[in-house]
Amino acid sequence: MSSGIKTVQLRQALRNATEHLTRERVPSPRLNAELLLMFTLDGDRAYLYAHPERELTADEISRYDDALARRITGIPAQYITGHREFWGLDLIVSPAVLIPRPETEHVIETALALAKNNSQSISQKSNIPLRIIDVGTGAGAIALALAKDLPSAEIHATDISSDALEIAKANAARHDLTSRIHFHHGDLLAGLSGLDTPHADFDFVVSNPPYVGESEEDQVRLDVRNFEPRNAVFAGPTGLEVIERLIPQAEKVLRPGGWLVFEISGTIVDGVLRLLKEWDEVSVRNDLQGIARVTAARKKSVSPATSD
Repeated sequence: MSSGIKTVQLRQALRNATEHLTRERVPSPRLNAELLLMFTLDGDRAYLYAHPERELTADEISRYDDALARRITGIPAQYITGHREFWGLDLIVSPAVLIPRPETEHVIETALALAKNNSQSISQKSNIPLRIIDVGTGAGAIALALAKDLPSAEIHATDISSDALEIAKANAARHDLTSRIHFHHGDLLAGLSGLDTPHADFDFVVSNPPYVGESEEDQVRLDVRNFEPRNAVFAGPTGLEVIERLIPQAEKVLRPGGWLVFEISGTIVDGVLRLLKEWDEVSVRNDLQGIARVTAARKKSVSPATSD
């Protein structure tokens, strides 16, 4: 981008990088150029626009060029910088975890709305904190967001990947939430200690499970296919395979009337609704593009006993 140039002004570096990424057909070239320059200078976007005439040193130019070159190979910008913002939280990310997406914030919004409307729940009637479990937590995005907004809730999080759990624990520590979130290693809910006891009595099971079918692989962006953990993206041939296992496990750990909230895609929505036909209050929420993105369903309540 700037070989042979010892110094260059910030605005010119940003312009050159954007043009370079555009030529290389990198998606969202301006955004990527900004993210990588913010990373290089250890500043925020406001800093970029407040100091357009600031000159980059030769070392900064070299590091910026290196970051751009890595992005052009397809490596996601978030893996280069090691960070991703989600729900107002700065999260550490690595190739061990799926990069949290803005669409997943709809899961948070749905769960928070249900929790707010759940004022007559069994837990709240008995002054017991809401018990929530995030299944397949990855970087911990959902668990941390709910812990942040529901300070009295008891939060649990599971993941099949021990490497992902280390990232999630690091994020919890960075945001002073270590004491609020209990992490469990295992496949879906299998790693939850006490799964077969009456104490496994959750108000919410939330998840962003793998839901892309292998038949859809050619429709998935190259950087996702090549760099993000495959088992966090692809569920199997149809995309329903993980959700088919999650639903009965969630039913087992939820209290009567508890909620299951999870992310989906438009291609599997009909299959998901079939799997939830025995649940109550099943709903689907679309994202900002009008695509089915979140399903919520309520476990059937126990019918009150009748006297003779």
